[in-house]
Amino acid sequence: MRQRKLELLQQLKKAMLQQMFPDKGESTPQVRFKGFNDTWEQRKLGEVTDVRDGTHSSPKYIQRGHPFITSKNVSNGFINYENIQYISDDDYEEINKRSKVDVHDILMGMIGTIGNLALIREEPDFAIKNVALIKYSGRIDYQYLYQALQSSFVTSQLSSSLDGGTQKFVSLKRIRELEIAFPNEPEQQQIGIFFQQLDNLITLHQRKLERIEQLKKFLLQRMFV
Repeated sequence: MRQRKLELLQQLKKAMLQQMFPDKGESTPQVRFKGFNDTWEQRKLGEVTDVRDGTHSSPKYIQRGHPFITSKNVSNGFINYENIQYISDDDYEEINKRSKVDVHDILMGMIGTIGNLALIREEPDFAIKNVALIKYSGRIDYQYLYQALQSSFVTSQLSSSLDGGTQKFVSLKRIRELEIAFPNEPEQQQIGIFFQQLDNLITLHQRKLERIEQLKKFLLQRMFV
């Protein structure tokens, strides 16, 4: 039952992402909040915010230090700290001279599973590599932009921009050239709030399922000792 609820919420989000953002060649989406009628603007991502990437070098890993985030650690809106590597204070400070991550920034995977996103919700203490850093500029609502990057209009652009053979990757130039459609600020905020609430529900159900699985595993271990 809980798994089914989670799947329904995920399907709802997918449908809303298709209907609440314009498709290619369209100036307005299929579904809008009441009171909004203006035509949406379309610009390249690099025109509305600063887009850069992390280090291109490979610092020495240490046992304890600052987490070192790569594309494999960016997943489902969050940073996955499992099997994380750590770097020294010196390497952390050097990398962050050009690619410091701040609250409300967005990370996008550039290698492997392309387009995976993480929204930075609290002050970070890590450095990045092989990850696009989409800075929060104040020119566009960060929650709105985070959701717009998941829309079919943007993901289809990413799919057609892949390079490489077995190990697919997308270049920083192509990410900067992604076409983003956006309305006026009040409508951006409404859309951002709607999807944030939907994401919170999805995360809540995911965590409940994870706790149930952990409990099952614990009980099975106790039963067969």
